[in-house]
Amino acid sequence: MSEKIKNIVICVVMGVFIFGFSVLCLVLPKPEFLDSERRPAAAFPELSWESIMKDGRDYDKSFMKQFDDKFTPDNFPFRDTFRSIKGFVVNYVFKHTDKDGIFMEDGYIAEMQDKLNQDSIDHAAKKFAYIYEQYLKDRGISPYISIIPDKAYFLAAQNGYLSMDYEEFVKKMVESVPFADYIDIFGSVSLEDYYKTDTHWRQEQLVDVAELLVNGMGGKYNSQFIKNTLDHPFYGVYSGRVGRPVKPETIYYLTNENLENVTVIDWQSGGKQISLYDMAKAVGKDPYDMFMSGELSLVTIENPNAKADKELVVFRDSYGRSLIPLMVEDYAKITVVDIRYFSSVLLETNNPATGEPMVSFKEGQDVLFLYSTLVLNNSSELK
Repeated sequence: MSEKIKNIVICVVMGVFIFGFSVLCLVLPKPEFLDSERRPAAAFPELSWESIMKDGRDYDKSFMKQFDDKFTPDNFPFRDTFRSIKGFVVNYVFKHTDKDGIFMEDGYIAEMQDKLNQDSIDHAAKKFAYIYEQYLKDRGISPYISIIPDKAYFLAAQNGYLSMDYEEFVKKMVESVPFADYIDIFGSVSLEDYYKTDTHWRQEQLVDVAELLVNGMGGKYNSQFIKNTLDHPFYGVYSGRVGRPVKPETIYYLTNENLENVTVIDWQSGGKQISLYDMAKAVGKDPYDMFMSGELSLVTIENPNAKADKELVVFRDSYGRSLIPLMVEDYAKITVVDIRYFSSVLLETNNPATGEPMVSFKEGQDVLFLYSTLVLNNSSELK
């Protein structure tokens, strides 16, 4: 084959490829949800004169930035197939140990956290300090903070991957909130406490963590549970990102008589009563959402059979959803707040459904800031 013919063939093949995928991008239905990553697919960005003409300082908000970085990657034809091919080539052909910062060791998949983000620590501390100054100070309320290690803490440095200094991270975070007593749970958590394919920890492994927290806040933990098995396979959020075949996992959840008799109210939905474990979501796109019905901004749990007439307010991220049920027996009422979705400025505004403050802060309460290193090191979403 002459050089001229070879060049023509290459150009034709590339032209067909580019034209074909351009047509597919136009005619194929756009996904609303990315099952492999457990998140909504990016929508087509707003097209306006302002979004097109953004200058360099506002480039992150421009139409082309949103189109190139979010919409196109999420809506590319056969996206997951090409991602799997890339993962196979990266892992088995080029022998790279990680794919886009995701790595697997001993069957556990984790994401590298190699940089300590001081600005993020400062932002989180500022939000917690606002809550303390505005709602807790001089009210006879006991504030505490506890930090949940992400899975990379147990895997990264030990296996030669880049890792941030977790000891320094905790030190800086705790020093930034001097008004809260620190409850250290790092020594009570191990790699086996986490799902292999997901970021989160396993509820059935957390009884000792719940005991440490309750006792650290002056309680006397003595709860017993029945272990139940969810008859539905669980593929965690990392399953579609690692680029290797993974086996499904099993979710276990803990119950007892007290947990079956609590009243759980979702105030995000205007005061709707929900279950502590949402079995409809247990067979949905993300079975971990069964714990306290997923990412709700404001929930109260009332226990008529509590060991003491005491209340707890927990500011938490998604890790807290599986842990908080294990603390219910020691409190008559637990208020669970997620300030990623509910602004801290609005905590004491009146609840339209009751006419009372959305969150009632009063003397004798315990208040716990319970956050993972993943959120604290990327805390811009805290409001």
